Amino acid sequence: MSRISISLTVNGETKEVQTEPREHLADLLRGTLLLTGTHIGCEHGVCGACTIEIDGVPARSCITYAGACDGATVRTIEGFDDDDVMAALREAFAREHALQCGYCTPGMLVAARDVVLRLPDADEARVREEMAGNLCRCTGYRGIVRAVLSVLAERKKGA
Repeated sequence: MSRISISLTVNGETKEVQTEPREHLADLLRGTLLLTGTHIGCEHGVCGACTIEIDGVPARSCITYAGACDGATVRTIEGFDDDDVMAALREAFAREHALQCGYCTPGMLVAARDVVLRLPDADEARVREEMAGNLCRCTGYRGIVRAVLSVLAERKKGA
């Protein structure tokens, strides 16, 4: 199979890479670009461990072809270092014991950030619904939901 050239912006840096037409973005990120914060769980788009942002929208990188991202802006967990919402979520996740083994955490944080920014008035039921696409086998979700709700509450106070 012949390789294709693509150009994408990953965490603020333009990358010109060669990829197989059927290579998944998660594999390109982890193998070629060495951004191992993107975890691969189910490889079917079900668990959410591989959740990243593509053009500002959460997406499953394990079912997204890298070639389809030519010209796209991709943000992995490593690209949120200077993000205030992500910093608040990381602090809240630690405070609320919202992580244990940490395998789901990068995808969980990307999804939670989207909830905080897109749904500033979300209640517990809505947070649970929005986060349902990200699976965790360790925590039982209570801490995760409390963490997201606490960041939503903090942002309301500050607004």
